[in-house]
Amino acid sequence: MTPKFFITIDTEEDDWGEYRSSGFSLDAVRELFRVQEIFDAYGAIPTYLVTYPVIRDEWARAFFLDKLAKRRCEIGAHCHPWNTPPFDEEINERNSMLCNLPYTIVRDKIANLKEEISSALDVVPVSFRAGRWGSGPNVATAISELGFRIDTSVTPHVDWATDGGPDYRAAPMYAYRFSPDDILAPAPHGSLLEVPVTIGFLQRHEAFARRAIAAGRIARRLHIRGILDKARIVNLRWLSPELSTAREMIALAKRSLLRKSAYLNMSFHSTTLIPGRTQFARTKQDLDVFLQSIDALIKYVANEGVVFSGLSESVQIA
Repeated sequence: MTPKFFITIDTEEDDWGEYRSSGFSLDAVRELFRVQEIFDAYGAIPTYLVTYPVIRDEWARAFFLDKLAKRRCEIGAHCHPWNTPPFDEEINERNSMLCNLPYTIVRDKIANLKEEISSALDVVPVSFRAGRWGSGPNVATAISELGFRIDTSVTPHVDWATDGGPDYRAAPMYAYRFSPDDILAPAPHGSLLEVPVTIGFLQRHEAFARRAIAAGRIARRLHIRGILDKARIVNLRWLSPELSTAREMIALAKRSLLRKSAYLNMSFHSTTLIPGRTQFARTKQDLDVFLQSIDALIKYVANEGVVFSGLSESVQIA
């Protein structure tokens, strides 16, 4: 099977790291045309994973309706609990992770988000990503019961425990079906398909790299990972223009394809499209590099014959 290339974009409000239910801005959404133009030039299909404030914005709805009509994008759901009703929990950093909330609150929030998307765009979203990557059994159970088929919240090799979130260091690097009670355990007849973000090693000897990364928090405290990275012994990279250079993303894509990966999943945040709103693009020059990196990666995979697909088509690979 020819590998597929997915583009999953956390399409959200601008206020990075601020947890409040109202009073946010949505300026970055109006900059989506910058990346959409790149996608259109190659026939790539982004999956915009939208938050509750975004889907309620008139300009955003018009943009998505236009792209949907032209079959230039897909829409999925991205739940930020702090600005998705109902607001039955205390809004704070810990509760910004969906996995830390009671099941009933999680389900109600995701149900409201899905209804807003369906009402605004006349589509039924089938793909989901938890805000801040904060998935877990409660989240998986909720999205399964609400009719979602695909989750893309897992970040292999990454531990979010210091942020109050899940530990994904043991997660598979490939797409897999799973049951809601254990989101990291492949289950052939599971009700959900997990399509992890593409995160991997640039090195050929993956087993050694995994052992080096497995030291986890101890390694971070001793700066071992930084030393290994600078020495080019273990280079863990994301397929993301926010965290990797164009050269690194192409190297990771090449390594993934050599490993016979069925897909590549590039991810980033819409907020990065405005300089200074995230640490990933502080200046206009940074933004230019960010956009050039996206273009370079898409050009590379296009030349490799990878198929551009919306995330809904991931059901064909597992």
